[in-house]
Amino acid sequence: MSAHVLGLHVNPDGGVPKHPVSTLGVTKVGCLGDKQNDLKHHGGPQKAVCLMLESVMEMLQQSGHPIGPGTTGENVLIGGLQPDDIETGSSLIFSGGVKLQITGPAPPCKTIQASFLDGQFTALSHKLDSHQTRWYALVIDEGTLAMGEDVHVVNES
Repeated sequence: MSAHVLGLHVNPDGGVPKHPVSTLGVTKVGCLGDKQNDLKHHGGPQKAVCLMLESVMEMLQQSGHPIGPGTTGENVLIGGLQPDDIETGSSLIFSGGVKLQITGPAPPCKTIQASFLDGQFTALSHKLDSHQTRWYALVIDEGTLAMGEDVHVVNES
């Protein structure tokens, strides 16, 4: 199974949930049409795009969490990858020409607690379980992402 874009999400007012879009422009400073309300912890060149793997979302759903696409603030939902496929430093090359580099895990905060049983948003904490995380990425090559687009992962290690 190849990796591909399953969801693209933005919220022009900031916060969560992020709403689905069919295409997503990505620039060195962030996603077009998206806003971060807390610029101390979100956004900027090192955190221009937030990504989540469908496999992580499914693990959390199987544990009973009401998480869904866009509810935890991810801009891009990727199918066909497992948690061990991505690490800090990984490059994601999209078939439309966009290239991202993973800069690190995206720590959870209380604004996403509605996506978790009893508000336990730390279920998405890389520190507690490296298999349950979202990722931040910087944009190496800008462009537009589209639904269904293929994704190729290159790991340096």
